[in-house]
Amino acid sequence: MSTTRTTPCRRLAGRSAVARCRQEIGPEDQRPAEARSDVLVYTTPAFAKDTEVTGPVSLDLYVSSSAVDTDFTGMLVDVWPNGFAQNLTSGFCGCATAILRKNESWRIRARRITSPVDLWSTSNVFLAGHKLRLEVSSSNFPRFDRNLNTGEEQARATRMIKAANVIYHDKAHPSALVVPVVP
Repeated sequence: MSTTRTTPCRRLAGRSAVARCRQEIGPEDQRPAEARSDVLVYTTPAFAKDTEVTGPVSLDLYVSSSAVDTDFTGMLVDVWPNGFAQNLTSGFCGCATAILRKNESWRIRARRITSPVDLWSTSNVFLAGHKLRLEVSSSNFPRFDRNLNTGEEQARATRMIKAANVIYHDKAHPSALVVPVVP
C-alpha cells in the first residue's frame, strides 16, 4: 500500500508575470542557494571527457520527516571549472508522511518515496572539467508553492511548522539520482 501522494506539477507561486519570467528563463548561478544550510549538495568529480546526459532525470529518495506533510525537491546542475553552478532541470514531490511515522520515532523510520521525484528531461553535455551536481531540499520557493508542513489546505491554513527531514543514502536505503548517460 502506498503512503505517498505525488503531485506531478504544482502551480507557480503567485507573482507578477514579469518577475516569474525573469526567474524562470535561462541559466542561473545556484551557488547562493547551495550555500544555505537547508540544501544538501552532492557533486561528482570533474569529468575526464565530455559526457552527454539526454532524457528523463529522476531522484529516488528514502526519507523520514517530523512533518505530517512536506515536499522534497531536486535540481540537476552543471558546475563549470570556474565554479559557476548552472541549473539544468528541477522538480519536486509532495509527500504525506503521517503514515510513515507510525508509532516509531520518525528519525528511525525511513521509507522510500514510492514515486521518484521527477526532474523532467534534459539534454546537456558535461564538458571535460565540468562536474554534475545534485541539490536536494524541502523547498524551492518561489518556483513552487510553499508547503506549510501541517497537512492543512494552504488557502485556509493559519499556521506553518518547520519540518525536520532526513534523506537516507546507505546500503539499506539506496537513494539515487538516475540520469540517462548517452554513450
